[in-house]
Amino acid sequence: MTATAGGPGSWSENILEYFLRNNQITTEDGAQIIWYHAANHKMQVNEALRSTAHMIEADVILPSERSEHGQPIMAHPPEINSDNTLQEWLAEVIKSNKGIKLDFKSLAAVEPSMMLLENVKRYLKRPVWINADVLPGPNGNSRVVDAKPFIDTVTSFFPDVTFSLGWTTGWHPEKVNEGYSWTMVKEMEYICNELNQPVTFPVRAALVRQSCSQLLWLLKQSHRYSLTIWTGKNDSYSIEDLLFIRDHFDKKRVFYDILEPQNHEFKQAIGIKINL
Repeated sequence: MTATAGGPGSWSENILEYFLRNNQITTEDGAQIIWYHAANHKMQVNEALRSTAHMIEADVILPSERSEHGQPIMAHPPEINSDNTLQEWLAEVIKSNKGIKLDFKSLAAVEPSMMLLENVKRYLKRPVWINADVLPGPNGNSRVVDAKPFIDTVTSFFPDVTFSLGWTTGWHPEKVNEGYSWTMVKEMEYICNELNQPVTFPVRAALVRQSCSQLLWLLKQSHRYSLTIWTGKNDSYSIEDLLFIRDHFDKKRVFYDILEPQNHEFKQAIGIKINL
């Protein structure tokens, strides 16, 4: 029996509802969700599955863009090799009850990956997020995944999924970094307003404070929308920036996939206990 869209066990089930239902969080607060980021190689996957993380994020590429018959593998560019294929990755992750976020850097990897997901769909009664950067963002390059074929390919296999649609971004320590502009958020809303699926927008922590009005406007456009705050390894931002987001946005609609040590400091500042 398939779960109804957005209902218990469906891929588009709200992650707060899913983990509340499984007694893994205590309240509808996006900051309670623990992420394991870049669980690509086998060692990282094993660590992620043993960890307290609720959501496992990983990156899918085709080893060669020219190879139509290539097996999707788990790696984040510029890496082009991995000890893990998507098929092997899924075989391990389905043994857990953790949510999944798969990040695609190219359109070529999407269809073969959807075919592999289809093979294990009956074992995945949990939130599944499918991610790509579909628009150029602040300091971002134009190497985006074309939104329409990406969305069409995913929904042709799985109309009931959660999309994570972002912008390519850059961050420069030596200069003033512009945030997400009105044009950027309006372009994104234009892409998403026809969709029925939940959509989360991954936004870079160091760029959110200067984009508060734009991102608040974007979330107001649909109850289906949320934000996922992420951080670049060398980004400079403060715990105050995260607390600013916390104060200005609905706690149910913002998730925090951020690196240490800021993650620990942020959770401590808002009174969320971390079990390591």
